[in-house]
Amino acid sequence: MRICGVDLVGNEAVICLLEQEGQQFTLPDCRVRKLTLPKEHSREDLQQFQFSFAKLMTDYKVSRVAIRERQTKGKFAGGAVSFKLEAAIQLISTLDVLVLSPVTIKSALKDNRLPLSFSNTGLKVFQEGAFIVAFAAHSIAS
Repeated sequence: MRICGVDLVGNEAVICLLEQEGQQFTLPDCRVRKLTLPKEHSREDLQQFQFSFAKLMTDYKVSRVAIRERQTKGKFAGGAVSFKLEAAIQLISTLDVLVLSPVTIKSALKDNRLPLSFSNTGLKVFQEGAFIVAFAAHSIAS
């Protein structure tokens, strides 16, 4: 199963593809590491973001999208644009979208430790959150 982990940060959707076959994990190459919505965005910009995300998932034959849930209040509260991005992704009818709370992610990592350290993945540092979400989603799915 191929899962796309998504970490929404500001006006960007940082992504990481993670595939599991048996007990083996692979990180498929992807032409995009993040999709950005302009700060001063219009309805058309949001639709373009949604179209681009859906096309990317179709091109890479992604089975499920897992998004790290943002808090609505407090120190780590998500911004308004990140909630728009989440809604745009969730409303893509062809995708199986799962939203994982930080507690669920932490629990999944506790039960299933990462098989390698993030520094050995070859991913960019800003993709760590998306990688962890994708791994947690695999742990929950299996």
